[in-house]
Amino acid sequence: MLQYSPAIQYKTNKSLASDKCNCEARNLLITSHLPKVKYIADRIAATLPPSVEREDLYGAGVVGLIDAAERYDAARGIAFTTFAEMRVRGAILDNLRSLDWASRSTRRRARSVQAAYAQLEQENGRAATEEEVSMRMGISVSDLREALQDIRGLTVTNLDERDEESGMSVADLVRDRSISAADRLESTEYKRLLATAIDKLPQRERQVIALYYVEELTMKEIGEVLGVTESRVSQLRTQAIVRMRGQLPK
Repeated sequence: MLQYSPAIQYKTNKSLASDKCNCEARNLLITSHLPKVKYIADRIAATLPPSVEREDLYGAGVVGLIDAAERYDAARGIAFTTFAEMRVRGAILDNLRSLDWASRSTRRRARSVQAAYAQLEQENGRAATEEEVSMRMGISVSDLREALQDIRGLTVTNLDERDEESGMSVADLVRDRSISAADRLESTEYKRLLATAIDKLPQRERQVIALYYVEELTMKEIGEVLGVTESRVSQLRTQAIVRMRGQLPK
């Protein structure tokens, strides 16, 4: 039978104890942040069609949280909550992309709506109205609003995706009130266009984006603030994102 010296045995026991502490600390991080995963999953689900299962989003978020707990390094000076939120949101959005739940007709509709907004705003040098867009597309305003509802799930991932160079998303620009978007993003043409797109949003749409991403209100709560229905808030949010994407390079 293999015998260990007291010194080796002590080091082995100490290592096992350390591993146990690390495991317990990791598990504590995970369990304490599970409510945050549900919060993020619920907010993303609110912008998607009912056919997307909320539990699937939550499950993907939990995987992201576990990954965050395993990869987290406090020496980097980033709070775990901030790091975890980014990993959870990324995992949920990756899951949505892998599902490819949107039909080809829905994607074509999204491109048509975005193209109509982009063309009109380029021609007129101002934000296009719903009436102008519906006329350009040859549909009624109510049909346009229905289209915005149908494509709302296609735009959320684009809004929340992070730029590889800066690590920032459009949502970060809206949240960051310490400096202007233009100052934060002036280093590249793409970022300058993104900042400009935010600044050009009509007041009501900017208000919806700010209430959703800065104040973190739900669609229902925003509707109560603005005196409109929850579905109308969803339409305005999608409309804002469509405008922004129309001004960015493909």
